[in-house]
This record gives sequence, structure tokens and C-alpha cells, in this order.
Amino acid sequence: MKFAQIIDFETERIDEVRDLLRSYEERARSAGRTGAPDSRTLLKDRANPNRYLAVVEFESYEAAMANSNAPETSELAQQLSALMTRPPVYTDCDVQDRQNIR
Repeated sequence: MKFAQIIDFETERIDEVRDLLRSYEERARSAGRTGAPDSRTLLKDRANPNRYLAVVEFESYEAAMANSNAPETSELAQQLSALMTRPPVYTDCDVQDRQNIR
């Protein structure tokens, strides 16, 4: 079953966050690392301009946990936490239904 993790965070340094995420994703793809995320969507809260939600999708919960335990992911988490104004909040979700409307 597909799995998604929602990461709720605040930062005043979103460009640096994006750069770190892109670099991490490129390294994971080029290394062919199993368990890496399938997709990522970054959302910005209109009511709070420094609040963001990252929706990261994985092939399965097991793949997400393997990714979470990878040393590269721990390093990324440390780098990202230095750019955040509060600790992130994680929500783990099983994907029940997903439709592309267009």
C-alpha cells in the first residue's frame, strides 16, 4: 500500500530548504537507492507565510521506514532542522485513494 508522510514545518529560509531537498533527491536518484521517496509536494500556508507542509510519498510504509533509517536521511534532517524556526511535526498516512483529475 502506498504511504505518505506529511511534514509540517516553519522556516524563514525556504530557498535553502528547497536547495537541500533537491540535492538530497538528486543524490538518492543517482545512487538508485531503494526506499527513496516517489514524489514530494511542497505546500505553503496562505494564512501563515512561514509555515509549509511537505507531502512525501513512498511505495510502502516499509520503504518509508528504510528511507527514514538511511544515514543520508538523518544528515538531511539535521541540516533542515537548522533552517526551521520550530521542530517539524510528522503525520504518517496510508494512501487510500489518489486520483489525477486532469
